Amino acid sequence: MTMNGFATSEGTSRYAIRFKGFAPNHFRREQTLILSSIGIGTYLGNANEATDQSYTEAIVRAVQLGTNVIDSAANYRFQRSERSIGKALAKLTNELGFSRDELIICTKGGYLPFDGAPPWNVREYVEETFVKQGVATFDDFVGGSHCMTPAYLQNQLDQSLSNLDVESLDVYYIHNPESQLGQVSEEEFYHRITAAFEVLEQNRKAGKFTFYGVATWNGFRVTQDSKDYHSLSRMVEAAKKAGGENHGFRFVQLPFNIAMPEALTIVNQQVGNQKLTTLEAAEAFNITVIASASMLQGRVAQGLPDSVRNPLGHLATDAQTAIQFVRSTPGVTTALVGMSRVAHVEENLKLTEVEPVGREGFSKLFS
Repeated sequence: MTMNGFATSEGTSRYAIRFKGFAPNHFRREQTLILSSIGIGTYLGNANEATDQSYTEAIVRAVQLGTNVIDSAANYRFQRSERSIGKALAKLTNELGFSRDELIICTKGGYLPFDGAPPWNVREYVEETFVKQGVATFDDFVGGSHCMTPAYLQNQLDQSLSNLDVESLDVYYIHNPESQLGQVSEEEFYHRITAAFEVLEQNRKAGKFTFYGVATWNGFRVTQDSKDYHSLSRMVEAAKKAGGENHGFRFVQLPFNIAMPEALTIVNQQVGNQKLTTLEAAEAFNITVIASASMLQGRVAQGLPDSVRNPLGHLATDAQTAIQFVRSTPGVTTALVGMSRVAHVEENLKLTEVEPVGREGFSKLFS
């Protein structure tokens, strides 16, 4: 049976109270909700039943250990990750005493998702699944794989709700919209963003999710002259056009880690007369920043020098140190960590016993 409800201020507060012995500032209040400083991501892994089950178990364990932010995308493991989350949610709420209103469920649409496994013939898959159904034309797919037309996003949102077996999401992202910029002009891009935000606002009013945003890879960490660049100001303008001052564009997801600190270090956003970093601009617009790739698939969690480890508390593992860097960064609310196994969950979430580094300590990393 489809699970109704969505994350609420009361529910997420109740969740945080379950873990009142945790270190200060593991939980943060943003957009009326309380979010854990570490979230679980579901990107990597084989497309098979063993990995499906492993993810379900990892998600359940993460929620039991103090993580209430769960992130996915329609194309992650060919829709299997969303379905694994759906099974975890059912176990958490039906058997383990958690409630839907305690958990923040986030997913994305934009890429071709496939269904369980790559098709033998991609063109045939697109034709049967989208073209013949009137969802999209072949020309709507930029680079053969990315689409963000209103009809396509509607289709993908509804599919994600079905995969997750929920009535409503908490955050719905357009996935890597910069994928469009290699083939369309800047003006056409923001026209498409506005049209996408309009259909998202309609779905927000219909109760299919509470907030929306963009989940990017390059868009917010490059300079203004880059072809992949996103202006947060122009996106906010598009959201206001689509939904007025009380629009739902309140989340941005971007890669951030020790090797990719650009959201903190590059001044690339114009807000009024001010030049700001992306993290500063997001704060100015009341937009919550969620960090993806906190360990860059493990590549920044090996052999960290003492100059990094010591200011961050000289933690037991480099993986914990890498996560600590992200969750301690001013302006970052949640560090997403891909965790497909219970053992990784239990190791990484030992950080809930450690307070994130304060601004003064964090600044030593850059001195």
